[in-house]
Amino acid sequence: MTGATVLAAAAGSCVAAALTELVAARVERAGRSRAQPPRRVAPGPVAATLARLGRTVGLRPPRDLGMRMEAAGLDGTRAGDVTAAKVGGAVLAALAAVLGGGALPGRLGIVCVVTAPAAAFAVPDLLLRRRIRGRGAALARELPDTLDLLRVAVQAGLSPARAMGEVGARASGLLAAELRDGARRVGLGVPMEVVLDRLERRCPLPAIAATVTAMRRAVRHGAPLAPALAALAADARADRARVLREGAARAAPKIQLVVALALVPGVLLQLAAILLPRVA
Repeated sequence: MTGATVLAAAAGSCVAAALTELVAARVERAGRSRAQPPRRVAPGPVAATLARLGRTVGLRPPRDLGMRMEAAGLDGTRAGDVTAAKVGGAVLAALAAVLGGGALPGRLGIVCVVTAPAAAFAVPDLLLRRRIRGRGAALARELPDTLDLLRVAVQAGLSPARAMGEVGARASGLLAAELRDGARRVGLGVPMEVVLDRLERRCPLPAIAATVTAMRRAVRHGAPLAPALAALAADARADRARVLREGAARAAPKIQLVVALALVPGVLLQLAAILLPRVA
């Protein structure tokens, strides 16, 4: 492991710790009772230090950063704080590379100065992308059963907002939590259209977008929602089965490779151990 890798990993760890503290602050805000007055939660020392260092550069966050943070479930954290933490981590990595790069042999010091800030700046984006993929996989697993529960609630005569609240209160999982949060916002006076837009941004799956569209039609025009939910649930189960079949198909060559590289040589060695003494 080169010095550049060590320094980049250290800077990336600082940025990851800053993002963790920002997320923890957001969770603490969301967990408070509605009866309590809102109070700003200060970020942790690592996040505050990196953000303060990054704001001196004055880099503006990308336009899609806020959308990606919502898709990752981090909409309570400001995009400016994340960008400032990224810049602060890059500056910290550059300073560490300049100070420690002279001890590296050859041209590794120059490579360290170039790669360490870039790696520290890119680590939060990689973590964000990984979190989005994880949330998407969890939502896809929970979607068919949740849609069936919504259909049952709607067929029982509940409005879409009330159905969201009942399913969110009785089901578990990521999608149920999003529905529960949406019903809570409707109860606080937020328009249903705004809640559905937020649900679509936080759950960026085609099936959820189709569900939101069906719920919009039901809210605006009184269109029947239960048949649409039943069809969407069937399609979601079919997509889930297809994904599982594709995963099983990809696993077969891997198993064959393990057999070819591990089991076959082991069997040949055993045969050689048996036959060689007889030949000798």
